[in-house]
Amino acid sequence: MSESQSPRDKNETAAITQGLRELFIKLDWRTYTMVLALIVIWITFAYTTHGVFLEARNFSNLMRQATITGVLAVGMLMVILPGHIDLSIGSIAGLTGALAAIAQALWGYGLIPALAIGIVTGLIIGLVQGALVAYANIPAFIVTLGGLLAWRGVVKGITKGNTIPIGLAEFKAIGQCYLMSKVGIGLAAVAVLAIIFLAWRRHQSKRRHGATLGATNLVVQILLPSALVIAFIYALNQYAGVPIPVVILIVVALLGAFLTQNTTFGRYLYAIGGNADAARLSGINIKRHVLAVFCIMGALAGLGGIIYTARVGSASPDAGRLLELDAIAACVIGGTSLMGGRGTVFGAILGAIFMASLDNGMSLRNYQDFTQDIVKGVILVAAVGLDMIGRKRG
Repeated sequence: MSESQSPRDKNETAAITQGLRELFIKLDWRTYTMVLALIVIWITFAYTTHGVFLEARNFSNLMRQATITGVLAVGMLMVILPGHIDLSIGSIAGLTGALAAIAQALWGYGLIPALAIGIVTGLIIGLVQGALVAYANIPAFIVTLGGLLAWRGVVKGITKGNTIPIGLAEFKAIGQCYLMSKVGIGLAAVAVLAIIFLAWRRHQSKRRHGATLGATNLVVQILLPSALVIAFIYALNQYAGVPIPVVILIVVALLGAFLTQNTTFGRYLYAIGGNADAARLSGINIKRHVLAVFCIMGALAGLGGIIYTARVGSASPDAGRLLELDAIAACVIGGTSLMGGRGTVFGAILGAIFMASLDNGMSLRNYQDFTQDIVKGVILVAAVGLDMIGRKRG
């Protein structure tokens, strides 16, 4: 005969269940579906490519591919949350990458000034476009559609249709080099310590407010994220180490997640997207917040343009084309609502990895370009359709 659980065992089971529930409480069904779909795609491509897809080298390349879309998706999320859109970021990325390349190749500037020119240019463009949207009340779709065409024209003009090579090895390293395995292990250790610290702070905060949480609950909330971090760094270290672009993406994602989830500014973005009239009546300065998100988007587009240019080793007139669609698709596939008010950085990054996985896997399978475009287009429409169905049911 089996013995019934003792009170202690029951308490531990309840603590584990509570810990898992709190760990995933912010993830809705779209996120779970996204994770499941990503796993299915990885298994499918691994099987159809005879394991090549999940080899260390290809996994490293996959993460590098996801970097640019991921950086842009973080900014796009912030623009979409209050109910706007930015169609110009691909052209801005091409322009800022070209300016950074010209600064080091033709103007003789060093690495830091060249990078600063690119990022500040993106910030200024975001400021101009944001002001037109927020204060001139021109729809963001029109402003950024005009920007898509105008900034692409500027790129063609300043490059004169030529490719500008990157001469600085340090510049190329931003998109092409890797951190040593030991450094990757150190980053993993820092990340795990951060996870422990944040979990402990949440634990202590809940106890101060009278919640009774056991040690098992705390352990659960630490172990799973830590295991994922360690597995991720381990997989990248199996090839050449952690790519520098991936480190940049991680930093951008962490800052974006903190800004949207742990600050008043972030909470206001969700409030504006959820109900702009209610947000205005509650005293939120909507115009200032809209201007701010376009500035952030412009700066991240500049950063994305620099990573793109460094990765390919040169700037060209057509660089960054259609990156805006990849960023929008990453956000929507990751659970962001185009109506505003809902979405997470985690979901946007998942969407970026999903898009990169499709590109990478279909390229390994030698699918033609038109087939890849059709597949990505269908998936984007399906994601928006699911979002609309979810809203109606809600």
